[in-house]
Amino acid sequence: MELVESADGTRIAFEPIGSGTPVLIVGGAFSTADAGRPLAAALAALGLQGVVMDRRGRGESGDTRPSAPFREAEDVTAVIEALGGRAAVFGHSSGAVLALFAAGEGAPASHLFLSEPPFRFGAPGPAPDLADRLRALVDEGRPAEAVVLFQREGIGLPDAVIEQLRASPMFAGLVRVAGSTAHDAALTELVATPTPAMTGVGQPVVILRGEPTVPMLVTAAERLAAAMPTADLVVVPESHDHGVDPEATARLVRARIP
Repeated sequence: MELVESADGTRIAFEPIGSGTPVLIVGGAFSTADAGRPLAAALAALGLQGVVMDRRGRGESGDTRPSAPFREAEDVTAVIEALGGRAAVFGHSSGAVLALFAAGEGAPASHLFLSEPPFRFGAPGPAPDLADRLRALVDEGRPAEAVVLFQREGIGLPDAVIEQLRASPMFAGLVRVAGSTAHDAALTELVATPTPAMTGVGQPVVILRGEPTVPMLVTAAERLAAAMPTADLVVVPESHDHGVDPEATARLVRARIP
């Protein structure tokens, strides 16, 4: 992994895979760079450069206080600048929210591919203080409780599902990135509805969703498309249940990038 220093001094880890026009992959809640590697490899196989990154508070990236969604937007800009100053950006879930937010803040993205961003557009969501409560749990040395809180209030998982996850081998990996939950909660609270700066970005925008997927995400994709008349809304049948099919998604991206 390579490291770049973001505007506030935080070191952000990223890794280019392949060669060609870079496509920066920004993951969602709990994901590290590893989650983006299958898509990066599929992009590389089609002649693009897939670039994975660890968002702050995850993997090999650092984390610096005070934190705020604007810092994560600066992280995206820092990685793009390290790639030569121009890159397409593919974001999934809260990573799609971050990709669009960063573009609205001036990140030099050439294209935006927004996969199932969980915008609420005024629908009820988590309590506004969720990010603060998550941060407090992590600071108190209770990261597992932060993971459970985010799963329950931030994602809305039923307690039975949460207990299954707690008993699974993957739970330890979630605990390792517990500090990132506050970043996701703060971001999705700040821009639960996209701002005019976000809906008015000048880059070509493609909004993606799978079939089937979570009904709330279908609604979010449709409402975002309505708010961005020049954006394209594309259903990717190979992507299911809030997942990303690497090969089908890579073909779609490849077709949109000269």
